[in-house]
Amino acid sequence: MSNKQMERWAPFALLALVVALWQGVCSVFSIAEFIFPAPLAIAQAMAEFAGPIAEAAWKTFWVTMLGFGLSIVVGVMLGLLVGSSRLAYAAVYPLLVAFNAVPKAAIVPILIVWFGIGVGPGILTAFLISFFPITVNMATGLATLEPELEDVLRVLGARRMDVLVKVGLPRALPYFFASLKVAITLAFVGTVLAEMTAGDSGIGYLMQSAGSQQRLALAFAGLVVIGAMAMAMYELFSHVEKHTTGWAHRGSQGG
Repeated sequence: MSNKQMERWAPFALLALVVALWQGVCSVFSIAEFIFPAPLAIAQAMAEFAGPIAEAAWKTFWVTMLGFGLSIVVGVMLGLLVGSSRLAYAAVYPLLVAFNAVPKAAIVPILIVWFGIGVGPGILTAFLISFFPITVNMATGLATLEPELEDVLRVLGARRMDVLVKVGLPRALPYFFASLKVAITLAFVGTVLAEMTAGDSGIGYLMQSAGSQQRLALAFAGLVVIGAMAMAMYELFSHVEKHTTGWAHRGSQGG
């Protein structure tokens, strides 16, 4: 088996090992299902409640995508502003860091007051928790443009906007796609957090209801579904990144 094939199958092998150990520990020590459910119990819960889980997962998915789409728009715009001007970078970046340090769980009750129970807090929490990585990476990609290269282009007659659009943006693409892979996982976290606090549907609401009824297998099934959706989106952006900005990673590509 080649190194590439080993790398491809390594996550699945590790997952299988973890699941096997998990099941073995639960069986050997007879751990009660309402305390720590075994993988088989979680699989049974997923099969038994497949309909409600699928409905809740779809709700969480499209709410997350709305918040994530909003974070891309705002994050790119802020990143362009912050990265294209040293003054804007100095003025805005510290404020963004301070805002990102605020626990988003503390913001959800405020969003409930403003928008009520439902999808509003979920969309906004997904947005608020995921736009920061996009903004920072876009700004970094633009701000790290070599001053010498910019000076040469300006001498050749290029305007500041030409440098940013024709050189800065392509250079920022690897940073942008890297930020998407991080931001999409955070967006799912934000949606589930809001659903557990202010939702009336979705995976977060399902997990909250299952936990209050001590149906831990169903709650863990929700965790599995969230992890699978986040991982699927992560792999999607990794695929797009590889085929869009392969030139930036050519040094790391092996045979």
